[in-house]
Amino acid sequence: MIAMTRPLLVAAGLMLLPAAAFAADTIANPATATLTLTADGVVSAPPDTAIVSLGVVQEADTADAALTANNKAMEKTLAALKEAGVADRDIATSSFTIDPVISYPPQKSDGTQEPPKITGYRVSNAVTVKLRDIAKAGGLLDKVIRVGANDVRGVSFTVDDQDSLMDEARVAAMKTLETRAELYARTGGFTLKRIVAVSEGSQDRPPMPMMMAKAVPQAESVPIAAGEQDIRATVNVTWEIEPAAQ
Repeated sequence: MIAMTRPLLVAAGLMLLPAAAFAADTIANPATATLTLTADGVVSAPPDTAIVSLGVVQEADTADAALTANNKAMEKTLAALKEAGVADRDIATSSFTIDPVISYPPQKSDGTQEPPKITGYRVSNAVTVKLRDIAKAGGLLDKVIRVGANDVRGVSFTVDDQDSLMDEARVAAMKTLETRAELYARTGGFTLKRIVAVSEGSQDRPPMPMMMAKAVPQAESVPIAAGEQDIRATVNVTWEIEPAAQ
């Protein structure tokens, strides 16, 4: 019986060694206490660029006739944009489609219904235009509408160069974090030793559409309100902390 028990005791001793070593390591190297905070820095600025989505929609009995009519109106629209000083690099085709126009006959009294019929074709051609002078946006919209653009899908605004504004927002976020961390340290009875991690997630408020219209009636100038845009930087900071000295 003694001979059989000794291996079991040896095995049990071997199993206890790692646990004892782990406990000793934990005492010698306790887990680092940290404080992690997140703050947003926001800088508001008037936008300096307008993004306009507009185009031409034409219908005709045949696809060829609809395409021809659409091409003519779109050529006039592009010419009006260029005459207004919009550079080629600021005009980009965003969509082009040719779709059948389908008619669905009403249901008959006996419950039957004729199959749908193609009654024509619809051609749509849209472009995205970057306007670097917002003051001209209203007059430009009026001009392209007059020459044939009958599908104005939206106007949004942005700040073209956001790098310097983002830096301002980052600085504002860091100052907020420093103030907040010191507050936690005072009230929590600990001190801040050093920053051990910094990360960032940044975003600006998406441009809000300011106008949606189709077949806009002619006017002397389309009213445009650009407002302001918020540039936001989200910063995360982790400090190593220790109990305050007594």
